[in-house]
Amino acid sequence: MSEAVLLVGTKKGLWIGRSDERRVRWEFDQPEFLMEGIYGTCIDTRGETPRVFVSGTSEHWGPGVYRSEDLGRTWTETQGAAVRFPTDLGASVERVWQIQPSPADPDVLWAGTQPSALFRSEDRGESFSLVRSLWDHPHRSEWGAGFGGQAIHTIVPDPLDRDRVTVAMSTGGVYRTSDGGQSWNPYNSGISAYFFPDPYPEFGQCVHKITAHPERPEVMYAQNHHGVYRTDDAGASWTSIAEGLPADFGFPIVVHPQDPETVFVFPLIADSARIPPNGEARVWRSTDAGRTWEVSARGLPDGFYAAVMRDAMSPDDADRMGLYFGARDGSVWGSTDGGESWSEIARHLPDVLSVRAAVV
Repeated sequence: MSEAVLLVGTKKGLWIGRSDERRVRWEFDQPEFLMEGIYGTCIDTRGETPRVFVSGTSEHWGPGVYRSEDLGRTWTETQGAAVRFPTDLGASVERVWQIQPSPADPDVLWAGTQPSALFRSEDRGESFSLVRSLWDHPHRSEWGAGFGGQAIHTIVPDPLDRDRVTVAMSTGGVYRTSDGGQSWNPYNSGISAYFFPDPYPEFGQCVHKITAHPERPEVMYAQNHHGVYRTDDAGASWTSIAEGLPADFGFPIVVHPQDPETVFVFPLIADSARIPPNGEARVWRSTDAGRTWEVSARGLPDGFYAAVMRDAMSPDDADRMGLYFGARDGSVWGSTDGGESWSEIARHLPDVLSVRAAVV
């Protein structure tokens, strides 16, 4: 029988929910990594045995990366704080924001950090090395820090081309390599940075999250610091798709894994008012690639003033997709009918930073 696994990373540890393939009733394990901020979670299903990764940040010990071969029942710390800078750089990893498998290469795993840096593993997470070409990019000195820090928080490896990887950072924008990491170019044409004298600069945008469809990687979506965008040419140009939404500010954006034209967002009023419009928890869904939007509200509460962070909304990989989000009020919500209806899975957790799900 299949098992559904839901990783909920919070400001104070990791909670793991388990269910059967129906995903109706969930039971949660006791928390792991208590008092660590769990910013990155990953369920790597490429091998014969799924491998789970977690990046934690201890206020005392700093960042760590952990892995599990038994869906989170036992854990091993990646030896030597593997995601770290070479000593000659004089830099320190403050936080690991993202751990991302490469669908085009079964052994490659990526990690994105704060400060903005990219690390690559060629042994499925046993060890990592810094991608120096991006660290040494001439733009780096001009990358700023968003409200949450300067970080590479999104990594999108192309599922069809192992040499193509796209990253997004706050604040710097979208960058891409098409030659296996030898060189990187900004891919921000059409994305606004309203806080600059030139509101459409080559780089410097505060992109909150990007996502791509696994079978049509040229179709990508972005949630920006004020702005929601789509590209149909793998990032060469971006077009606004915010019309019809109650607000264009937010953090997560998720594409349906079986439908490249279905996309979900969780809007907030603005950067100066980071709560849902009207105090209502609402997921907004488009089934036509952002041309029109409809609200998904059945089962979601009013009187709700918590934000949903950039990695705190995630689909699973079931034939009938499940979609999940966790909020900074410690509640976790799930839908197994494409966002038509929602139910509360957990409540009163610490504020949720990351969510990942899979049926294995």
